[in-house]
Amino acid sequence: MTFSFHARASRRDILRAAAAGAATLSFGSHAQSGWPTKPVTMIVPFPAGGGTDAFARPLSAQFAKLTGKQLIIDNRGGAGGTLGASIAARAQPDGYTLFMGAVHHTIAPSMYPKLDYDIEKDFVPLALMANVPQVLVVNPRNLPFPDFKAYLEAVRKAPGKYNYGSAGAGTSHHLAGELFKQQTKTFITHIPYRGAGPALNDTVAGQVPMSFDNLPSALPFIQQKRLIPIVVAAPQRLAVLPDVPTFKEVGLEPVNRMAYYGILGPKGLPKEVVDKVSAGVKKSLEDPAVRKRIEDTGSLIIANTPEQFTAQIKAEFEVYKKVVDGAKLKLD
Repeated sequence: MTFSFHARASRRDILRAAAAGAATLSFGSHAQSGWPTKPVTMIVPFPAGGGTDAFARPLSAQFAKLTGKQLIIDNRGGAGGTLGASIAARAQPDGYTLFMGAVHHTIAPSMYPKLDYDIEKDFVPLALMANVPQVLVVNPRNLPFPDFKAYLEAVRKAPGKYNYGSAGAGTSHHLAGELFKQQTKTFITHIPYRGAGPALNDTVAGQVPMSFDNLPSALPFIQQKRLIPIVVAAPQRLAVLPDVPTFKEVGLEPVNRMAYYGILGPKGLPKEVVDKVSAGVKKSLEDPAVRKRIEDTGSLIIANTPEQFTAQIKAEFEVYKKVVDGAKLKLD
């Protein structure tokens, strides 16, 4: 049923909507409990300035517009995104604490044997927002290579000479680097950071010569020519990086994996809230300004169902478990 964002629907309006076959619940629907009746907190498990913010911030603004209630972004970075996930998993399942999950959280169970949460058992997937290209960027002063071929030749000739930064151990950026090493038979040393922002800042400063990162957080540095994109993981070349080949194009199709960002809630979340958040995220992503802001980063908007999001989480877990096992990666 479709209700007004700000006014309580009358019984006549509800019956009329039902008769018309309307089936969309908005963020601001007043059915049953009337969620939300107060501000909602969304835990973002990475520091401010990382790729996750490119999705959390537009959604926050749209949430306030649709409901009249504030969506508070709570950045809780650390431990490759697992610190924030642990906090979110212990939250009350009342709809007032949500979680911005990422592909990192399907990798973590294979990397951390002592996690105090289970991404599949302790969370309810609500809405997958987008699939996100991953990009290998280099500092033009440290690695002045004109293309991927020259870059690959350089790292092959000097095993262990070069380092690469990532948003943290166990993140998709880290695993992209490990998968790259496995496929190219090269050795570059991983330098983990507490989020994409710090990793990119050090790459720009020349503390590390390259980083694997999600495109939304790396793109501003690319556009400013402070970082050079060498290759990108995406289904095809991106409009925002038309001259940059995909990993598939350079013969590394297994590395051509995108990341994802989506909204989850703690286990036990009422179905009413699950339905409202899922439909509300989809509606938010239909807003032209929001779509443009996200698509301008090169990301592909998905906005699928909770069931489809659940299936993707399971599939990603299987893929990255093989990468972790192959590289013999484990973290305490």
